[in-house]
Amino acid sequence: QVQLVESGGGLVQAGGSLRLSCAASGLTFSTYAMGWFRQAPGKEREFVAAISRGGTYTYYAYSVKGRFTMSRDNAKNTVYLQMNSAKPEDTAVYYCAADARIATIQAGLCGSWGQGTQVTVSS
Repeated sequence: QVQLVESGGGLVQAGGSLRLSCAASGLTFSTYAMGWFRQAPGKEREFVAAISRGGTYTYYAYSVKGRFTMSRDNAKNTVYLQMNSAKPEDTAVYYCAADARIATIQAGLCGSWGQGTQVTVSS
């Protein structure tokens, strides 16, 4: 079955950078769009970014646009989320998601989810 394993979370100071990774297995990676979501304490899970199958197209939530960059390496079955200029409001558990259709990812109706990695941004 599909497995998505996030890594790279941790504690970072405001203004700092962090790179999250998500390693995928159990799927033909290059045929799946991928996404990142996050959930802060007491809040609903929200869309952060998505990337098309070949990596040509990326989409971002307004709150992270210009600060976060999503990329993928289809040879390594891995997606990344480069977080720059981190803010305390970026503190959340970050989840990786996969689906055949990028529109489904943007709607948050993904077929597969990882278990998440904690990101904490201190002020």
